[in-house]
Amino acid sequence: MIDFNGFVHSNAITVSAIILIVSYIFIAVEKVPKVTIALIGAVVTLLLGLLSQNKVTDGEFDFGYFINFVDFNVIFLLVAMMIIVNISSRSGMFNWAANAMLKKTKGHPKAVLAALAVFTAVASAFLDNVTTVILVMPVTFVIARELDISPMPFLITEILASNIGGTATLIGDPPNIIIGSYAGLSFADFLIELTDIVTFILVVTTILLVFMFRKQLVADEEKMKKVSMLDNSQTISDKTLAIRSGIVLLLVIAGFILHDVTHIQTCVCAMAGAAFLLLFEKPEKIFHEIEWNTIFFFIGLFIIIGGFEHAGGIKIMAQWLLDVTNGSQQAASMIIIWASGILSGIVDNIPYTATMAPMLVEVQNNMGAEYTMPLWWCLSLGACLGGNLTIIGAAANVIVSETASAHGYPIKFMYYLKYGVVVTFVSLILSTIYIWLRFLI
Repeated sequence: MIDFNGFVHSNAITVSAIILIVSYIFIAVEKVPKVTIALIGAVVTLLLGLLSQNKVTDGEFDFGYFINFVDFNVIFLLVAMMIIVNISSRSGMFNWAANAMLKKTKGHPKAVLAALAVFTAVASAFLDNVTTVILVMPVTFVIARELDISPMPFLITEILASNIGGTATLIGDPPNIIIGSYAGLSFADFLIELTDIVTFILVVTTILLVFMFRKQLVADEEKMKKVSMLDNSQTISDKTLAIRSGIVLLLVIAGFILHDVTHIQTCVCAMAGAAFLLLFEKPEKIFHEIEWNTIFFFIGLFIIIGGFEHAGGIKIMAQWLLDVTNGSQQAASMIIIWASGILSGIVDNIPYTATMAPMLVEVQNNMGAEYTMPLWWCLSLGACLGGNLTIIGAAANVIVSETASAHGYPIKFMYYLKYGVVVTFVSLILSTIYIWLRFLI
Protein backbone atom coordinates (compact mmCIF):
# COMPACT_ATOMS: atom_id res chain seq x y z
CA MET A 1 0.00 0.00 0.00
CA ILE A 2 1.51 3.30 -1.09
CA ASP A 3 1.62 6.03 1.57
CA PHE A 4 0.35 8.88 -0.63
CA ASN A 5 0.94 11.64 1.93
CA GLY A 6 4.41 10.35 2.63
CA PHE A 7 5.19 10.19 -1.08
CA VAL A 8 4.05 13.81 -1.61
CA HIS A 9 6.08 15.12 1.32
CA SER A 10 9.22 13.19 0.40
CA ASN A 11 8.95 14.55 -3.16
CA ALA A 12 7.56 17.97 -2.26
CA ILE A 13 9.91 19.92 -4.56
CA THR A 14 9.06 17.78 -7.59
CA VAL A 15 5.30 17.80 -6.92
CA SER A 16 5.15 21.57 -6.29
CA ALA A 17 7.30 22.21 -9.38
CA ILE A 18 4.91 20.13 -11.50
CA ILE A 19 1.92 22.14 -10.20
CA LEU A 20 3.75 25.41 -10.97
CA ILE A 21 4.85 24.35 -14.48
CA VAL A 22 1.45 22.92 -15.43
CA SER A 23 -0.22 26.12 -14.19
CA TYR A 24 2.21 28.18 -16.28
CA ILE A 25 1.46 26.13 -19.38
CA PHE A 26 -2.31 26.56 -19.02
CA ILE A 27 -1.90 30.29 -18.27
CA ALA A 28 0.22 30.72 -21.43
CA VAL A 29 -2.16 28.70 -23.64
CA GLU A 30 -5.14 30.81 -22.44
CA LYS A 31 -7.74 28.13 -23.20
CA VAL A 32 -9.02 28.38 -19.61
CA PRO A 33 -9.27 31.71 -17.72
CA LYS A 34 -6.00 32.24 -15.87
CA VAL A 35 -7.78 33.04 -12.59
CA THR A 36 -9.39 29.58 -12.77
CA ILE A 37 -6.01 27.93 -13.33
CA ALA A 38 -4.46 29.83 -10.43
CA LEU A 39 -7.25 28.87 -8.03
CA ILE A 40 -7.20 25.20 -9.12
CA GLY A 41 -3.42 25.13 -8.62
CA ALA A 42 -3.83 26.72 -5.18
CA VAL A 43 -6.47 24.18 -4.14
CA VAL A 44 -4.31 21.26 -5.32
CA THR A 45 -1.34 22.70 -3.39
CA LEU A 46 -3.43 22.80 -0.21
CA LEU A 47 -5.12 19.43 -0.68
CA LEU A 48 -1.75 17.72 -1.18
CA GLY A 49 -0.50 19.29 2.05
CA LEU A 50 2.33 21.26 0.42
CA LEU A 51 1.14 24.17 2.57
CA SER A 52 -0.77 23.96 5.83
CA GLN A 53 -4.46 24.85 6.04
CA ASN A 54 -4.14 25.59 9.78
CA LYS A 55 -2.51 28.58 11.45
CA VAL A 56 -1.60 26.51 14.54
CA THR A 57 -0.50 22.87 14.45
CA ASP A 58 0.01 20.86 17.68
CA GLY A 59 -0.19 24.05 19.71
CA GLU A 60 2.54 25.84 17.75
CA PHE A 61 2.43 28.44 14.99
CA ASP A 62 2.77 26.71 11.61
CA PHE A 63 5.21 28.56 9.32
CA GLY A 64 3.79 26.61 6.39
CA TYR A 65 0.35 28.20 6.88
CA PHE A 66 -0.81 29.17 3.37
CA ILE A 67 -1.90 32.69 4.36
CA ASN A 68 1.75 33.50 5.18
CA PHE A 69 2.58 33.19 1.48
CA VAL A 70 -0.15 35.56 0.21
CA ASP A 71 1.39 39.04 -0.04
CA PHE A 72 -1.43 41.24 1.20
CA ASN A 73 0.61 44.39 0.61
CA VAL A 74 0.22 43.63 -3.09
CA ILE A 75 -3.44 42.58 -2.80
CA PHE A 76 -4.60 45.63 -0.82
CA LEU A 77 -2.57 48.04 -2.94
CA LEU A 78 -4.15 46.66 -6.13
CA VAL A 79 -7.71 46.74 -4.75
CA ALA A 80 -7.34 50.24 -3.30
CA MET A 81 -5.85 51.69 -6.50
CA MET A 82 -8.61 50.06 -8.57
CA ILE A 83 -11.19 51.76 -6.34
CA ILE A 84 -9.49 55.17 -6.57
CA VAL A 85 -9.08 55.01 -10.35
CA ASN A 86 -12.61 53.71 -10.90
CA ILE A 87 -14.17 56.53 -8.86
CA SER A 88 -11.89 59.17 -10.41
CA SER A 89 -12.66 58.03 -13.96
CA ARG A 90 -16.39 58.54 -13.41
CA SER A 91 -15.79 62.29 -13.37
CA GLY A 92 -14.33 62.25 -16.90
CA MET A 93 -11.06 63.81 -15.70
CA PHE A 94 -8.81 61.36 -17.52
CA ASN A 95 -10.62 61.76 -20.84
CA TRP A 96 -10.45 65.53 -20.39
CA ALA A 97 -6.66 65.31 -19.94
CA ALA A 98 -6.33 63.12 -23.05
CA ASN A 99 -8.46 65.47 -25.17
CA ALA A 100 -6.58 68.54 -23.93
CA MET A 101 -3.27 66.98 -24.95
CA LEU A 102 -4.61 65.94 -28.36
CA LYS A 103 -5.93 69.45 -29.07
CA LYS A 104 -2.37 70.71 -28.68
CA THR A 105 -1.29 68.54 -31.62
CA LYS A 106 -3.52 70.48 -34.08
CA GLY A 107 -4.62 67.12 -35.48
CA HIS A 108 -1.29 66.20 -37.08
CA PRO A 109 -1.20 62.36 -37.03
CA LYS A 110 2.49 62.10 -36.13
CA ALA A 111 2.03 64.60 -33.30
CA VAL A 112 -1.13 62.77 -32.20
CA LEU A 113 0.84 59.51 -32.00
CA ALA A 114 3.57 61.20 -29.93
CA ALA A 115 0.97 62.83 -27.65
CA LEU A 116 -0.81 59.52 -27.10
CA ALA A 117 2.52 57.84 -26.32
CA VAL A 118 3.42 60.47 -23.71
CA PHE A 119 -0.06 60.60 -22.16
CA THR A 120 -0.36 56.79 -21.98
CA ALA A 121 3.14 56.40 -20.49
CA VAL A 122 2.67 59.11 -17.84
CA ALA A 123 -0.81 57.89 -16.91
CA SER A 124 0.44 54.28 -16.71
CA ALA A 125 3.14 55.34 -14.26
CA PHE A 126 0.57 56.57 -11.74
CA LEU A 127 -2.47 54.44 -12.56
CA ASP A 128 -2.19 50.85 -13.71
CA ASN A 129 -1.57 50.26 -17.41
CA VAL A 130 -4.77 48.26 -17.95
CA THR A 131 -6.88 51.13 -16.61
CA THR A 132 -4.91 53.61 -18.69
CA VAL A 133 -5.51 51.85 -22.02
CA ILE A 134 -9.19 51.39 -21.19
CA LEU A 135 -9.48 55.15 -20.61
CA VAL A 136 -7.52 56.27 -23.67
CA MET A 137 -8.88 53.84 -26.29
CA PRO A 138 -12.29 55.55 -26.76
CA VAL A 139 -10.49 58.82 -27.51
CA THR A 140 -8.23 56.98 -29.95
CA PHE A 141 -11.11 55.62 -32.01
CA VAL A 142 -12.74 59.08 -32.15
CA ILE A 143 -9.51 60.71 -33.34
CA ALA A 144 -8.86 58.03 -35.98
CA ARG A 145 -12.42 58.31 -37.24
CA GLU A 146 -12.25 62.10 -37.47
CA LEU A 147 -8.89 61.94 -39.28
CA ASP A 148 -10.16 59.08 -41.47
CA ILE A 149 -7.09 56.94 -40.84
CA SER A 150 -6.52 53.52 -39.27
CA PRO A 151 -6.34 53.54 -35.45
CA MET A 152 -3.81 50.67 -35.60
CA PRO A 153 -0.64 52.82 -35.21
CA PHE A 154 -2.17 54.58 -32.21
CA LEU A 155 -3.37 51.35 -30.57
CA ILE A 156 0.00 49.63 -30.90
CA THR A 157 1.70 52.78 -29.60
CA GLU A 158 -0.59 52.76 -26.56
CA ILE A 159 0.26 49.13 -25.78
CA LEU A 160 3.99 49.79 -25.98
CA ALA A 161 3.84 53.12 -24.11
CA SER A 162 1.67 51.69 -21.31
CA ASN A 163 4.19 48.96 -20.53
CA ILE A 164 7.13 51.37 -20.79
CA GLY A 165 5.49 54.01 -18.59
CA GLY A 166 4.35 51.42 -16.06
CA THR A 167 7.98 50.40 -15.57
CA ALA A 168 8.85 53.77 -13.99
CA THR A 169 6.97 53.48 -10.69
CA LEU A 170 6.02 51.06 -7.94
CA ILE A 171 2.31 51.07 -8.88
CA GLY A 172 2.57 51.36 -12.67
CA ASP A 173 2.80 47.65 -13.48
CA PRO A 174 1.89 44.61 -11.31
CA PRO A 175 5.44 43.13 -11.55
CA ASN A 176 6.80 46.26 -9.85
CA ILE A 177 4.25 45.95 -7.02
CA ILE A 178 5.49 42.41 -6.42
CA ILE A 179 9.16 43.46 -6.62
CA GLY A 180 8.63 46.43 -4.30
CA SER A 181 6.99 44.23 -1.69
CA TYR A 182 9.64 41.48 -1.75
CA ALA A 183 12.66 43.79 -2.04
CA GLY A 184 11.42 46.46 0.37
CA LEU A 185 11.72 49.12 -2.35
CA SER A 186 9.68 52.30 -1.98
CA PHE A 187 7.83 54.42 -4.53
CA ALA A 188 10.70 56.93 -4.34
CA ASP A 189 13.27 54.18 -5.02
CA PHE A 190 11.55 53.35 -8.31
CA LEU A 191 11.29 57.01 -9.29
CA ILE A 192 14.96 57.66 -8.53
CA GLU A 193 16.36 54.56 -10.22
CA LEU A 194 14.07 54.06 -13.22
CA THR A 195 12.51 57.39 -14.28
CA ASP A 196 15.49 58.59 -16.32
CA ILE A 197 16.06 55.37 -18.27
CA VAL A 198 12.31 54.82 -18.81
CA THR A 199 11.93 58.39 -20.10
CA PHE A 200 14.83 57.86 -22.51
CA ILE A 201 13.36 54.54 -23.69
CA LEU A 202 9.99 56.24 -24.25
CA VAL A 203 11.57 59.00 -26.36
CA VAL A 204 13.53 56.51 -28.48
CA THR A 205 10.46 54.26 -28.86
CA THR A 206 8.23 57.17 -29.92
CA ILE A 207 10.74 58.25 -32.57
CA LEU A 208 10.97 54.64 -33.81
CA LEU A 209 7.18 54.30 -34.01
CA VAL A 210 6.71 57.60 -35.85
CA PHE A 211 9.27 56.37 -38.38
CA MET A 212 7.79 52.86 -38.72
CA PHE A 213 4.21 54.14 -39.09
CA ARG A 214 5.10 57.21 -41.18
CA LYS A 215 3.20 56.03 -44.29
CA GLN A 216 -0.01 55.48 -42.30
CA LEU A 217 0.19 58.77 -40.41
CA VAL A 218 -1.12 60.99 -43.19
CA ALA A 219 -4.44 62.92 -43.01
CA ASP A 220 -6.40 65.57 -44.89
CA GLU A 221 -5.83 69.19 -43.76
CA GLU A 222 -9.55 69.83 -43.27
CA LYS A 223 -9.92 66.77 -41.07
CA MET A 224 -6.88 67.71 -38.99
CA LYS A 225 -8.46 71.11 -38.35
CA LYS A 226 -11.68 69.43 -37.16
CA VAL A 227 -9.79 67.34 -34.60
CA SER A 228 -7.89 70.37 -33.34
CA MET A 229 -11.22 72.04 -32.54
CA LEU A 230 -12.64 69.20 -30.41
CA ASP A 231 -15.04 70.54 -27.77
CA ASN A 232 -13.61 69.54 -24.40
CA SER A 233 -15.87 71.76 -22.29
CA GLN A 234 -18.36 68.99 -21.44
CA THR A 235 -15.90 66.11 -20.97
CA ILE A 236 -15.81 66.46 -17.16
CA SER A 237 -19.28 65.32 -16.15
CA ASP A 238 -18.87 65.89 -12.39
CA LYS A 239 -16.54 68.76 -11.42
CA THR A 240 -16.94 68.19 -7.67
CA LEU A 241 -15.95 64.54 -8.05
CA ALA A 242 -13.06 65.49 -10.34
CA ILE A 243 -11.67 67.93 -7.75
CA ARG A 244 -12.19 65.55 -4.83
CA SER A 245 -10.71 62.49 -6.54
CA GLY A 246 -7.89 64.54 -8.07
CA ILE A 247 -6.84 65.81 -4.64
CA VAL A 248 -7.04 62.29 -3.16
CA LEU A 249 -5.00 60.83 -6.02
CA LEU A 250 -2.30 63.49 -5.55
CA LEU A 251 -2.23 62.93 -1.78
CA VAL A 252 -1.94 59.15 -2.21
CA ILE A 253 0.95 59.56 -4.66
CA ALA A 254 2.57 62.03 -2.24
CA GLY A 255 2.18 59.37 0.46
CA PHE A 256 3.96 56.86 -1.78
CA ILE A 257 6.82 59.26 -2.41
CA LEU A 258 7.18 60.15 1.31
CA HIS A 259 7.23 56.52 2.46
CA ASP A 260 10.88 56.77 3.58
CA VAL A 261 9.92 59.70 5.84
CA THR A 262 6.51 58.59 7.15
CA HIS A 263 7.16 54.79 7.09
CA ILE A 264 3.51 54.31 6.11
CA GLN A 265 3.16 51.39 3.69
CA THR A 266 1.98 52.18 0.17
CA CYS A 267 -1.01 49.88 0.57
CA VAL A 268 -2.11 51.82 3.67
CA CYS A 269 -1.87 55.15 1.80
CA ALA A 270 -3.92 53.72 -1.06
CA MET A 271 -6.48 52.17 1.31
CA ALA A 272 -6.88 55.52 3.12
CA GLY A 273 -7.54 57.30 -0.19
CA ALA A 274 -9.98 54.62 -1.34
CA ALA A 275 -11.83 54.64 1.99
CA PHE A 276 -12.26 58.42 1.88
CA LEU A 277 -13.63 58.39 -1.68
CA LEU A 278 -16.03 55.58 -0.78
CA LEU A 279 -17.65 57.89 1.80
CA PHE A 280 -19.30 59.70 -1.13
CA GLU A 281 -20.19 56.61 -3.19
CA LYS A 282 -22.30 53.47 -2.97
CA PRO A 283 -19.60 50.87 -2.27
CA GLU A 284 -21.52 47.99 -3.87
CA LYS A 285 -21.49 49.82 -7.23
CA ILE A 286 -17.77 50.53 -7.04
CA PHE A 287 -16.88 47.01 -5.89
CA HIS A 288 -18.85 45.64 -8.83
CA GLU A 289 -16.29 47.30 -11.14
CA ILE A 290 -13.18 45.97 -9.37
CA GLU A 291 -11.13 43.51 -11.46
CA TRP A 292 -11.65 40.63 -9.02
CA ASN A 293 -10.27 38.22 -11.62
CA THR A 294 -6.88 39.91 -11.24
CA ILE A 295 -7.06 39.90 -7.44
CA PHE A 296 -7.92 36.20 -7.14
CA PHE A 297 -5.36 35.36 -9.82
CA PHE A 298 -2.70 36.92 -7.57
CA ILE A 299 -3.96 35.08 -4.49
CA GLY A 300 -3.98 31.70 -6.24
CA LEU A 301 -0.55 32.36 -7.73
CA PHE A 302 0.97 33.30 -4.37
CA ILE A 303 -0.28 30.00 -2.89
CA ILE A 304 1.09 27.90 -5.79
CA ILE A 305 4.50 29.59 -5.59
CA GLY A 306 4.32 29.43 -1.79
CA GLY A 307 4.09 25.64 -2.03
CA PHE A 308 7.19 25.55 -4.25
CA GLU A 309 9.03 27.94 -1.92
CA HIS A 310 8.10 26.05 1.27
CA ALA A 311 9.30 22.81 -0.34
CA GLY A 312 12.73 24.37 -0.97
CA GLY A 313 12.42 24.84 -4.75
CA ILE A 314 13.14 28.57 -4.68
CA LYS A 315 16.31 27.93 -2.69
CA ILE A 316 17.52 25.47 -5.34
CA MET A 317 16.81 28.00 -8.13
CA ALA A 318 18.75 30.67 -6.27
CA GLN A 319 21.69 28.35 -5.75
CA TRP A 320 21.62 27.40 -9.45
CA LEU A 321 21.83 31.08 -10.44
CA LEU A 322 24.83 31.59 -8.15
CA ASP A 323 26.52 28.40 -9.41
CA VAL A 324 26.02 29.08 -13.12
CA THR A 325 27.33 32.65 -12.77
CA ASN A 326 30.11 31.67 -10.32
CA GLY A 327 28.78 34.42 -8.06
CA SER A 328 29.39 37.07 -10.73
CA GLN A 329 27.08 40.04 -10.24
CA GLN A 330 27.58 41.09 -13.88
CA ALA A 331 26.66 37.65 -15.26
CA ALA A 332 23.64 37.29 -12.95
CA SER A 333 22.39 40.74 -13.95
CA MET A 334 22.65 40.01 -17.67
CA ILE A 335 20.93 36.63 -17.34
CA ILE A 336 18.03 38.10 -15.35
CA ILE A 337 17.40 41.15 -17.54
CA TRP A 338 17.46 39.24 -20.84
CA ALA A 339 15.73 36.08 -19.60
CA SER A 340 13.05 38.24 -17.97
CA GLY A 341 12.62 40.31 -21.13
CA ILE A 342 12.19 37.31 -23.43
CA LEU A 343 10.20 35.03 -21.10
CA SER A 344 7.81 37.84 -20.09
CA GLY A 345 6.88 38.22 -23.74
CA ILE A 346 5.98 34.53 -23.95
CA VAL A 347 4.28 33.97 -20.59
CA ASP A 348 2.39 36.55 -18.55
CA ASN A 349 4.90 38.78 -16.72
CA ILE A 350 2.93 38.57 -13.44
CA PRO A 351 3.46 34.86 -12.66
CA TYR A 352 7.02 35.10 -13.95
CA THR A 353 7.84 37.93 -11.53
CA ALA A 354 5.98 36.25 -8.68
CA THR A 355 8.27 33.23 -9.14
CA MET A 356 11.51 35.18 -9.54
CA ALA A 357 11.02 37.58 -6.61
CA PRO A 358 11.33 34.99 -3.82
CA MET A 359 14.33 33.52 -5.66
CA LEU A 360 16.09 36.89 -5.48
CA VAL A 361 15.23 37.12 -1.78
CA GLU A 362 17.09 33.82 -1.36
CA VAL A 363 20.04 35.18 -3.38
CA GLN A 364 20.01 38.27 -1.13
CA ASN A 365 20.10 36.07 1.97
CA ASN A 366 23.23 34.36 0.59
CA MET A 367 25.05 37.27 -1.06
CA GLY A 368 23.78 40.40 0.67
CA ALA A 369 21.65 43.41 -0.33
CA GLU A 370 24.44 45.22 -2.19
CA TYR A 371 25.01 42.25 -4.51
CA THR A 372 21.28 41.78 -5.15
CA MET A 373 20.17 45.39 -5.70
CA PRO A 374 21.04 45.52 -9.44
CA LEU A 375 19.25 42.18 -9.88
CA TRP A 376 15.98 43.66 -8.60
CA TRP A 377 16.18 46.47 -11.18
CA CYS A 378 17.08 43.94 -13.89
CA LEU A 379 13.97 41.95 -12.99
CA SER A 380 11.79 45.07 -13.07
CA LEU A 381 13.11 46.34 -16.41
CA GLY A 382 13.11 42.90 -18.01
CA ALA A 383 9.66 41.79 -16.84
CA CYS A 384 7.87 45.10 -17.52
CA LEU A 385 9.55 45.96 -20.84
CA GLY A 386 9.47 42.33 -21.97
CA GLY A 387 5.68 42.51 -21.82
CA ASN A 388 5.89 44.46 -25.09
CA LEU A 389 7.37 41.53 -27.02
CA THR A 390 4.12 39.81 -28.03
CA ILE A 391 0.41 40.65 -28.05
CA ILE A 392 -0.08 38.30 -25.06
CA GLY A 393 2.93 39.56 -23.08
CA ALA A 394 0.95 41.74 -20.66
CA ALA A 395 -2.65 42.30 -19.60
CA ALA A 396 -2.82 45.73 -21.30
CA ASN A 397 -1.83 44.13 -24.63
CA VAL A 398 -4.70 41.65 -24.44
CA ILE A 399 -7.24 44.33 -23.45
CA VAL A 400 -6.28 46.55 -26.40
CA SER A 401 -6.27 43.59 -28.79
CA GLU A 402 -9.75 42.43 -27.73
CA THR A 403 -11.21 45.95 -27.85
CA ALA A 404 -9.65 46.68 -31.25
CA SER A 405 -11.07 43.45 -32.64
CA ALA A 406 -14.54 44.38 -31.36
CA HIS A 407 -14.22 47.67 -33.29
CA GLY A 408 -13.28 45.86 -36.49
CA TYR A 409 -9.49 46.28 -36.24
CA PRO A 410 -8.05 42.88 -35.18
CA ILE A 411 -4.38 43.06 -34.18
CA LYS A 412 -2.84 39.85 -35.55
CA PHE A 413 -0.09 38.15 -33.55
CA MET A 414 2.52 38.38 -36.32
CA TYR A 415 1.54 41.95 -37.30
CA TYR A 416 2.11 43.14 -33.73
CA LEU A 417 5.32 41.11 -33.45
CA LYS A 418 7.01 43.27 -36.13
CA TYR A 419 6.79 46.26 -33.82
CA GLY A 420 6.98 44.47 -30.46
CA VAL A 421 10.28 42.74 -31.23
CA VAL A 422 12.00 45.96 -32.37
CA VAL A 423 10.80 48.03 -29.41
CA THR A 424 11.51 45.31 -26.84
CA PHE A 425 15.05 44.61 -28.01
CA VAL A 426 15.89 48.32 -28.25
CA SER A 427 14.45 48.78 -24.74
CA LEU A 428 16.44 45.86 -23.32
CA ILE A 429 19.68 47.04 -24.96
CA LEU A 430 19.23 50.54 -23.48
CA SER A 431 18.33 49.01 -20.10
CA THR A 432 21.41 46.77 -20.20
CA ILE A 433 23.67 49.77 -20.86
CA TYR A 434 22.01 51.66 -18.00
CA ILE A 435 22.37 48.78 -15.51
CA TRP A 436 26.00 48.25 -16.51
CA LEU A 437 26.95 51.90 -16.16
CA ARG A 438 24.87 52.48 -13.02
CA PHE A 439 25.78 49.39 -10.98
CA LEU A 440 28.36 47.10 -12.56
CA ILE A 441 31.48 49.15 -13.29
